[in-house]
Amino acid sequence: MFDSQCDLAALVYEQDQDPDQVLRDFAADLNARGSRAVGLVQLGHHCVDAPKLSAMLVHTGEELQLFQDLGTCAAGCRLDVGQLLDAGSQVASAIDQGADLVIVNRFGRQEREGKGLSYLVERALSADIPVVIAVPSHRFADWIKFADGMSVKLRCNREALDAWWNAVSARNAGFVRRDHQTVCEVLK
Repeated sequence: MFDSQCDLAALVYEQDQDPDQVLRDFAADLNARGSRAVGLVQLGHHCVDAPKLSAMLVHTGEELQLFQDLGTCAAGCRLDVGQLLDAGSQVASAIDQGADLVIVNRFGRQEREGKGLSYLVERALSADIPVVIAVPSHRFADWIKFADGMSVKLRCNREALDAWWNAVSARNAGFVRRDHQTVCEVLK
């Protein structure tokens, strides 16, 4: 079911873990070493903790508001799908400009339904760019259905993420992209 060399990785986290910090630090380190990590990482855990929850574009450092402010009497927040899609467009543009890795902040309800930022996973993989996404443990079965079983399951820690990236980037370093098809590819 899992391929340790797969270009699609799920950073599976429990409620008491912070995948956002792991992903932010990882992206910052990659970008500092000259790789180009692009994507979106959530800032904070839950709407209850911070009703004005936001996310950060890892390739620019820009902070974006993704949730609607429902007022002072609200017990939580509501995802602003328009803002999420605008953020997705910025990530898609960054993918088109070239990336070594794409980070998607969460496999949430929108993505489970094939909406939200799910299209970025396909876009990146179609361009042979590895993807890592934070997946809550209670949604892992839904993730496997979404990914057709073609995903690496990573523990929510930097060591697991680094080990996956080192294997994937070493393998992809030998990959040379061609601008034309070979005769064999045309005849297939």
